[in-house]
Amino acid sequence: MRFLVRKRRQTPTVIIVALVDVLIVLLIFLMVTTTFKQQPTLHVALPETSQALNQGASENPPLVVSIDAQGGLRFGPNADAVTMEQLQARLRTEGAKTPQPKLAISADKKAPWGQIVKVMDAVKAANIKSVSAFAKETAKP
Repeated sequence: MRFLVRKRRQTPTVIIVALVDVLIVLLIFLMVTTTFKQQPTLHVALPETSQALNQGASENPPLVVSIDAQGGLRFGPNADAVTMEQLQARLRTEGAKTPQPKLAISADKKAPWGQIVKVMDAVKAANIKSVSAFAKETAKP
């Protein structure tokens, strides 16, 4: 009797290098096509008004002082935290740089009124004439 000798099959080989290349391409594709949500750094609940004006970008954007609900002060485009003394000094230097500086106060509707008045006093001491306040427009039915 003659027995057939079966040849052993070789196990299939998986080329790992090609698999890693495919995964890297997928990862790059997902990173490029993903949109990232921008998180604001300062949450301010603005009071509402029906007379809000939408102003476009001007050549001299206003200086911005933000006051949060606890009375904390932030100044400038980067919203740097400042004390009242630092705010007064920075307002004086900015007032000296620009011939007619504009200032906008962005205060939370729960911000302490005393803090808003102190900021307005600092603005007046810095000889800044143009002061406005941020507000959001009321929802129209």
